[in-house]
Amino acid sequence: MMNRTVMAGALAVALLSACSKPQPVAEVPRPVVVQKLALSPVVAGALYSGEVRARYESDLAFRIGGKIVERQVDVGAVVKPGQLLARLDPSDAGLAAEAARAQLAAAENERAFAKAEMTRYQDLVARGFVSRSVLEAKETSFKSAAARVEQARAQATVAGNQAGYTRLVADQPGVITAVAAEVGQVVKESAMVMKLAREGEREVLIAVPERRIAALRKAGQVEVRMLNEPETALQGRVREIAPSADAATRTYAVRVSIVDAAPSVQLGMTANVILPDAASAAGALLVPSTAVFEHQGASAVWVMVAEGELVKPVLRPVTVRQYREDGVVIAAGVQPGETIAVAGAHRIVAGQLLRPVPRAAAAGVRAGG
Repeated sequence: MMNRTVMAGALAVALLSACSKPQPVAEVPRPVVVQKLALSPVVAGALYSGEVRARYESDLAFRIGGKIVERQVDVGAVVKPGQLLARLDPSDAGLAAEAARAQLAAAENERAFAKAEMTRYQDLVARGFVSRSVLEAKETSFKSAAARVEQARAQATVAGNQAGYTRLVADQPGVITAVAAEVGQVVKESAMVMKLAREGEREVLIAVPERRIAALRKAGQVEVRMLNEPETALQGRVREIAPSADAATRTYAVRVSIVDAAPSVQLGMTANVILPDAASAAGALLVPSTAVFEHQGASAVWVMVAEGELVKPVLRPVTVRQYREDGVVIAAGVQPGETIAVAGAHRIVAGQLLRPVPRAAAAGVRAGG
């Protein structure tokens, strides 16, 4: 009887323990990547990305068709005037030149014979052995033979030039930026084989929408910043605006000359052309594009309010001035000195405590990892 009472009591204690709630586990604050807002040194204007090109570019091609048997340069090669770039099979052109020279020799022999005949008949006419009309026929034959010599000489010159056209040489100093043919390929005359970018002035080729063309025409001077050196501003000048829009993109090709291009500005590099905006000449708040999201049909960011060592997110509507490749320019809604979340905005809940991680530190961790 005693054992039953003890067992009943133990069972009751076990049931009560099973029905009691477990102790809550403290939630570890989730990290959030943040950035402190500051006026960007980059002028907040219309920004267009483009490629650094040479002002003068030439498509190099053979003046005759044939099979390529040699190519001596690759893309990126620096060439000098007169340097051999490629060569066609010279067999056919050489045979044509020999045939033309043989025709010239035959024409010269015919002329020599016609001249001798004319001289002999002149003597016969002087002695009265033949009539004057026969001499005139011989003189006509000599003139025709002389004309055939000139014709054959011109054809031989053309054939000789054609033989020289089997060699493709550089006519200007520069850099080979493209190669469109390989050894063994048969090319037509005037078909591009290589592209040569001449030494000298550098410019940026950009595509601009129609609504910005008028502003570009009035601007004259613009700002150029290389992608690898965004802190360095170069002076640019709008040199050329295409007269018509591209059929596919409906944008206008614009060439911007770099006035003070440094040796570090190389062909093919990416550059940003900035059309200054007078309303934001004092600077602008440039934030990463990942910091801005849509909330109830409007743009917003998460502003971080300090809670000791942690932060608490507060939703803040903002006005966007411009979306750019390097970020988003904020016109109103936040102020310099405030801290915002720049990653994972859609996973943040208002009021939750988060552990701030500076953007620079987060980037260092990713690079090291």
